[in-house]
Amino acid sequence: MTVAVVLFTSDLRLHDHPPLRAALDTAAEVVPLFVRDPAVHAAGFDVPNRAAFLADCLADLDASLRRRGGRLVVRTGPVAREVRAVADACGAREVHMAAGVTGYAHRREERLRKELDACGVALRVHDSVVTAVAPGAVTPSGSDHFAVFTPYLRRWSEEPLRDPLPAPRAVRVPEAVRGEQPPSRARVADLSPELPAGGESAGRDRFARWADTGLPRYEERHDDLARDATSRLSPYLHFGALSPVEVVRRARERGGAGADAFVRQLCWRDFHHQVLAARPEASVQDYRTRGDRWRGEEEAAEDIAAWREGRTGYPVVDAGMRQLRHEGWMHNRARLLVASFLTKTLYVDWRIGARHFLRFLVDGDLVNNQLNWQWVAGTGTDTRPHRVLNPVLQGKRHDPDGTYVRRWVPELADVGGAAVHEPWRLPQDDRARLRYPAPLLDLGEGLARFRQARGRD
Repeated sequence: MTVAVVLFTSDLRLHDHPPLRAALDTAAEVVPLFVRDPAVHAAGFDVPNRAAFLADCLADLDASLRRRGGRLVVRTGPVAREVRAVADACGAREVHMAAGVTGYAHRREERLRKELDACGVALRVHDSVVTAVAPGAVTPSGSDHFAVFTPYLRRWSEEPLRDPLPAPRAVRVPEAVRGEQPPSRARVADLSPELPAGGESAGRDRFARWADTGLPRYEERHDDLARDATSRLSPYLHFGALSPVEVVRRARERGGAGADAFVRQLCWRDFHHQVLAARPEASVQDYRTRGDRWRGEEEAAEDIAAWREGRTGYPVVDAGMRQLRHEGWMHNRARLLVASFLTKTLYVDWRIGARHFLRFLVDGDLVNNQLNWQWVAGTGTDTRPHRVLNPVLQGKRHDPDGTYVRRWVPELADVGGAAVHEPWRLPQDDRARLRYPAPLLDLGEGLARFRQARGRD
């Protein structure tokens, strides 16, 4: 009886899963395998919020497999070693997995291929599993990747997508293969209080409900901080609990301005994947250097601490940073504002901000996190690299009544309307009662420092 192994990585779902479908089409029995790699822990990437969400995803995946007569095999150890051990135990001749673009993913695949080649087992790597369009599927003339988003969007939009695959009706797993108990969210400490539930079931339910209520008006509402009208699907896409191919296809089927705007945001995910696939060093190095001499942890220690803790004195910045700690998530407009404030107003190295985001974000994706930070810092793919977002003007534009700020900065709960964005303008006695810090610095001073550093004064 033929056996194949399916190594689940960032694709924790049964619907639209090409590696699983390929294995089921060629083998009588399949081992759905997830390996808990100690290297992820050693790199500090399995922070509490993502560890808990991952535990939810694995529990949901296991439950879904059991309803189909199978089960998820969980092992702990170096990936190549554990996959080979499972292949040896069940006599598998093929291993299927999704392609990745990070340095870690490339090293994992290289080691796994070497290990499997040594025992005569074939490794099959599948594209368009974690992205809608595979990195490298569309390229500009004379380059291995697009460095500007808009021309990529045009080509990406023309690329035909495969049909989403249904979830299998049955999965037969060899009895001889043993694993361990999947991790449990209950055993993870120090979680953000309002961390959402993970898993394919939760993700599909959220998308179905939001597609009916939020998608039609996404274009006009997605920057509205108080309305919170974004999809909040990013954690499910990061862990692969939702298929980007299926999400894009379903949004396009709905049609309309809201769907178009939402699909554009999904294209940004693929854009960043194809950038990092071509330039893997961009996860830690400037994609386009600007000659910056950023302030670091020692020189800017007090400013960095105030930014991390949400006490900069600029309400919309502090609201975003406090939302991050409380939910393990932050509104996309707020992410742009807090990142611009750190890198361009405080002139602090973007890598410091990126690390802090990865500490808390449940959707903390190395590809999108690092390249979004670089975009804001002006060292990435932004065609206007020296733009600076003014937190006061942005707060008034995207939170005009101050509802978002008052939700996350309770010290300002009694300040009405747009005045909440400039509490330093209140009468002295009113300001003293707020117990809210004065601004770390004048925005004009921060702008002047940044412009001088970039040679634009």
